[in-house]
Amino acid sequence: MFTGIVTDLGEVRRVLKGEGRETRFEIATGYDLAGVAIGASIAHNGVCLTIIDKGPDWYAVEVSAETLSKTTLGGWQAGTRVNLERALAVGDELGGHIVSGHVDGVARVAAIRPDNQSLRFTFEAPADLARFVAPKGSVALDGVSLTVNEVDGRLFGINVIPHTQAATTFGTLRENDVVNMEIDMLARYVARLLQRE
Repeated sequence: MFTGIVTDLGEVRRVLKGEGRETRFEIATGYDLAGVAIGASIAHNGVCLTIIDKGPDWYAVEVSAETLSKTTLGGWQAGTRVNLERALAVGDELGGHIVSGHVDGVARVAAIRPDNQSLRFTFEAPADLARFVAPKGSVALDGVSLTVNEVDGRLFGINVIPHTQAATTFGTLRENDVVNMEIDMLARYVARLLQRE
């Protein structure tokens, strides 16, 4: 489990695509990897992946073809910046909202405009996820916990403050870029309960 509070801005340093096996990504990081075990989970732009190898300032993960096809990870290459968050430990602060690291779909940046020092983003949700987005609710985009300001059909707006722009990949996003989207867990369960009635 995660909270959507990014704790490092990593960078893809190497991509190894093998025939008939998973794609291996090596990620450069500022984390102290002495305290990160092989088998540990880290969220990468919101996607929970398992550490399979590591060096002093990098680690490796393997990604299945299914994950590559359902997320933005299929477009990663050497130099791609990545929002990183280590898994929650008992007693950690819940600074954002509960995030599972299981991406539901890909949203598109429809518009970006300045709003004082912040940036006002308008995203277009996939049609099957739009009903889960509510004003003042939470959504995780590329692993970042954000509050929804307004909703208009499939479009929803979010303000991104200067700190978040600097500490995450949001400072480099452009119109028509795509981001991994995980809907709020509460919305998922409420919708499931309502289906049973």
